[in-house]
Amino acid sequence: MRPTYEPQAEEYREKVNAFLSENLPANWNGIGALEGSALTGFVKQWRQTLASSGYLAPGWPVEYGGGGLSPVEQVIVAEEFARAGVPTGSTNDQFGIHMLGNTLLMWGTDEQKQYFLPRIISGQDTWCQGYSEPNAGSDLANLGLRGTLDGDQWILNGQKIWTSAGQYATHIFTLARTDPDAPKHKGISFLLVDMRQPGIDIRPIQMLSGEREFNEIFYTDVVCPKENVVGGINNGWAVAMSLLGFERGEAAATLSIRFQGEFDRLVALAQERGVANDPRIRQRLSACYGRVQIMKYLGLRTLTKFIAGHHPGPDGAISKLYWSEYHKISTELAMDILGADALVPTGRKPSSSFQTDDGGAANSSMSWVMAFLNARAGTIYAGSSQIQRNILGEMILGLPKEPKPN
Repeated sequence: MRPTYEPQAEEYREKVNAFLSENLPANWNGIGALEGSALTGFVKQWRQTLASSGYLAPGWPVEYGGGGLSPVEQVIVAEEFARAGVPTGSTNDQFGIHMLGNTLLMWGTDEQKQYFLPRIISGQDTWCQGYSEPNAGSDLANLGLRGTLDGDQWILNGQKIWTSAGQYATHIFTLARTDPDAPKHKGISFLLVDMRQPGIDIRPIQMLSGEREFNEIFYTDVVCPKENVVGGINNGWAVAMSLLGFERGEAAATLSIRFQGEFDRLVALAQERGVANDPRIRQRLSACYGRVQIMKYLGLRTLTKFIAGHHPGPDGAISKLYWSEYHKISTELAMDILGADALVPTGRKPSSSFQTDDGGAANSSMSWVMAFLNARAGTIYAGSSQIQRNILGEMILGLPKEPKPN
């Protein structure tokens, strides 16, 4: 199987590469070569360049500040940006553009689209996601954040947890229980909440790696205008499931590229450490190679559906389960190759605690140790492996639901 694009698609790929050549610094090696103020400065300037060119939200309509690109053009942009080692936006754009923005285009009112979407593009509003709670992680429908209608606004009380990049956001899209008497999937609403108000308390959580990418968020009499409900009152579950599909959409085009780059670094690490000819190491490397190739074809299957106009569905659980479980295997191999050096890592830390290190990153012990620690979280965030297996069993294979305790 050798998938190819149509000639006109390859012509567009040349246009994207020309854009990258014109706008990236000379001798560009990938964002992994930057750190500190150089990294933050580049990301800020690069985001402005993407916004002015239509590449920040390439699939959005032009009227809202997007690029108006076709599905296949969006795929090509994602692929070439990943190969070049450049970001598609800033930290919170994954939530504001890829998740909330696409959800508003599907479910939002005209007024919501006209107000919120341009503000996301400009960076005036930055977003985070308020889904999980202490008693509603794997069983998201068990959420308890209470929303009570008081005149023309909702009053919110409760807690969210594992809120990625919440400390950098001005707004949060959040799920709240707005009808406590309805069945638990039916009494939920999807709300757009301004975090710059009294009653919002953000508390960062220190992770195993020492980073603070996640947060607890407490709501005490927090106000949300009633017109900021997306998809209708008590219809939040359907909206939330659509958003989770968008969360994994772009990954189909970029995951295999990122993990292929990481695998190449893993091979180089084995060669540098003089263990590339060890038969046990070689066997484990070959297993990693095979899994990366499978990841590639899983992504191509998803992209085929995306280009045909199908929205992401429960089969997105296949990719999430696959890459997160694979990443534990590959980073464990890196630790075995490093040996005692993994106990005293040196070098630059990755700029993010999610998935692989950045393109162009040095093949240092610090890079691999942080990736190893972060890989454990990968089987939990964005849906744990256990829940992904439940989704596949129940919604794809048609198996009975998992028995619940009395």
